[in-house]
Amino acid sequence: MTLLKSIAAAAALTALTATSTLAATAVDMFFPVPVDGALAKQMQVLVTRFNAEHPDIVVTAAYTGSYDETDVKTRAAIRAGKPPAVAIMSANFLTQYHIDDLIEPLDPLVQADGKTSDGFMDQFWPALHGNARIGGKIYGVPFHNSTPLLYYNADAFKEVGLDPDKPPVTWQDLVDDARKLTKRDGDKVTRWGFMIPGTYDILGWTMSALAMSNGGLYYNPEFGGEIYYDTPSMIGALTFVDDLVHKFKVTPEGTIPTPAMNNAFFGGQAAMIVSSTGSLSFIRQNMKANYRVAFIPRNVRNAVAIGGASLIIPKGNSPEREKAAWTLITWLTSPAVSGEWSRFTGYFAPNKAAYDLPEMKDFLAQHADAKVALDQLAYAKPWFATYNTVAVRKALEDQVQAMLSGKVTPVEAAKVAQANADKLMKPYVEETALNLPK
Repeated sequence: MTLLKSIAAAAALTALTATSTLAATAVDMFFPVPVDGALAKQMQVLVTRFNAEHPDIVVTAAYTGSYDETDVKTRAAIRAGKPPAVAIMSANFLTQYHIDDLIEPLDPLVQADGKTSDGFMDQFWPALHGNARIGGKIYGVPFHNSTPLLYYNADAFKEVGLDPDKPPVTWQDLVDDARKLTKRDGDKVTRWGFMIPGTYDILGWTMSALAMSNGGLYYNPEFGGEIYYDTPSMIGALTFVDDLVHKFKVTPEGTIPTPAMNNAFFGGQAAMIVSSTGSLSFIRQNMKANYRVAFIPRNVRNAVAIGGASLIIPKGNSPEREKAAWTLITWLTSPAVSGEWSRFTGYFAPNKAAYDLPEMKDFLAQHADAKVALDQLAYAKPWFATYNTVAVRKALEDQVQAMLSGKVTPVEAAKVAQANADKLMKPYVEETALNLPK
């Protein structure tokens, strides 16, 4: 009898579990990892925890490569009629998704939670709003965000008589320090004073930071059909980089992939590099020498572009999936989870309240380098976002790579990049700004 009762109870439990599983809403999420593989593993940890805490939702996270690859795969899924419920998308791609009508405004979901759109966005740092809202509506929720930083070898600074507590503040400081830090053995350079990454995506982001710190606007944040490559601020930034390579000879000639740059920094062959705050944990774990972090040096003003990614809900999902996706998005961007992800990755937490939590205060007390990107936020501006964003960005990156190899001058690079970008944006410009009354 006892055995029969046990079997009956087990059967009932199985039926209940099956019912719950059937009732659960399936949510798939595309996510990129632009920095290193450990982040992909940690994302799976977060998803497992979310699923345990939300038995009515089953999230499956699919790693989709780089930001650019995630964009391609998300668009393909939407075209196939099987959009992901959620995607972690490069923050500056949202404008293109909006132009292509592939993305849902999130304001109705915000309001269903009893909040106003302004009140919802106020929980995030103001510098992030520009890439999250388009035409007054919310299209992305900031998830992991970054700014470029100057990483430098403090031991190398001491070796050449520089004060590691005084990193370069201006472009002139950078040149002066890089000259002292560059070591030569005859014709061979054994340590370069400064390196910038040449990999697509981060190269364009780095150049946007330099153009901004040279007083530039870089693009028209109000209209996706204008980019400012052939301008004094960009030509000055290009000339500065070209001079570092060919005039001052403190940066190697040619394109340096990001992994090679990082390895040069770890191995002592580069004294200063530009990289994302999203690389902070990776560098902290791998750098054997003492290192420090500083603002991107300025020429005209302190300024950098926001980087990183936002959470979006593509069009084509059912109301049930949208609701479940929103539950996931608000959980991932809550102060506790946002702070946890920041401490693991190095990205700063977009939710301001994360920094009020005791665990975050303890972390910053132990890791002062994690506070630099936060301080630099006061000077951060939206990331360039236009029609055909990736190709328009690559139009500049191709010319910067050619300049680094000595094939074109800075002025030539600016003119060709502008011409190619204008061609790429022409269809949108003709449908909008040049679509005049007849």
